[in-house]
Amino acid sequence: QVQLVESGGGLVQTGGSLRLSCAASGRTFSPYAMGWFRQAPKKDREFVAAISFSWSGGNTYYADSVKGRFTISRDNAKDTVYLQMNSLKPEDTATYYCAARAGGVTWSRVDYDYWGQGTQVTVSS
Repeated sequence: QVQLVESGGGLVQTGGSLRLSCAASGRTFSPYAMGWFRQAPKKDREFVAAISFSWSGGNTYYADSVKGRFTISRDNAKDTVYLQMNSLKPEDTATYYCAARAGGVTWSRVDYDYWGQGTQVTVSS
């Protein structure tokens, strides 16, 4: 089992920045691909970003809606994955979830084995 705990959400104005963190515990974190998803009220949970496992950092993937604004990274020594969010927009408002899966990166939420409880991000206009 892998336990994931997100933090760093909050209220920010349009154009602002936040950095989300996801701390993993339990079974070894390093061989897992990590993803960030988000879910706005009355909408499906959608892919935001993902990073593959690599001792040198991993390959990164982004949804078109956040490309160029968000950056995913991981620190394997700290068992933590980050999501740096810049130039935030009201449409980024959602609960953000961290997820882990053994194996390669996918964009589909059904492929991820472990989930955090989520952290709320609210962007005011």
